[in-house]
Amino acid sequence: MEQSSTTAVSIADKRIVLRALHQTGCFVLPNPWDVGSARYLQSLGFKALATTSSGFAWSRARADNAITRDMALAHLHEMVQAVDVPINADFESGFASDAAGVAESVRLAAETGVAGLSIEDSTGDAARPLFTMDEGVERMRTARQAIDKSGGDVLLVGRAECFLVGRPDMAETIARLQAYANAGADCLYAPGVSTREQISALVQAVAPKPFNLLVGSASPLTVADIAALGVRRISVGGAMARAAWGGFMRSAQMLAEHGKFDGFADAASGKELNLLFKENRSGIA
Repeated sequence: MEQSSTTAVSIADKRIVLRALHQTGCFVLPNPWDVGSARYLQSLGFKALATTSSGFAWSRARADNAITRDMALAHLHEMVQAVDVPINADFESGFASDAAGVAESVRLAAETGVAGLSIEDSTGDAARPLFTMDEGVERMRTARQAIDKSGGDVLLVGRAECFLVGRPDMAETIARLQAYANAGADCLYAPGVSTREQISALVQAVAPKPFNLLVGSASPLTVADIAALGVRRISVGGAMARAAWGGFMRSAQMLAEHGKFDGFADAASGKELNLLFKENRSGIA
């Protein structure tokens, strides 16, 4: 059974909201890495949030893709309980090498109350970085079946990791995304693409289903520019976590190497943070 949300908005309502966001226009889906960053992003008015596997892993002193399924599930549950907006799970490759394992992982993820989740087609094996097309489709199909059996209407995101594993082939990327769409993915995602031409081609290739664009570094494109290309949602992956780590590392290195405190010049106000977190909801330690 799905666990009840301790927030003011029910899990069912969060899922309705996330699906509605994908119907028209373009929205930004930023990626917090812990409860505090999630609460802050919600306070800025973002309508939905997505977890980041890398940001969460770094907060646990682990490399990306080095957390366990149990760790990921506990994190998802905590994030869902922390905010009133929908949470989309960065669920890596489903924490399983076969389709049956993906189905079980997806069932468990749905029970945490997430409104959406993504499944990658990367293997983590440098010698064979991507699952074959047939394997990827079967994994997507079983993820869809697991969601449908749960009755929870979780939005399924299909990811083609070609550009991230050193295979920046547009034809292969399009073929994979279209196959994942046909296998039941509600939204399609190809992290690593960045040019206007690539983005437009992928938007058109998966239409009428929505396309998710990753903007993980400084970009000349604005949200308005990206929306004009037909992108439905924009995520930032681990970029916000890396930005936070960048400020922390620079100030720490300045102190350790030069004995200076200049790195604190741009630090957030403690008063502002205390006001933000003044009301700590039940269920959040």
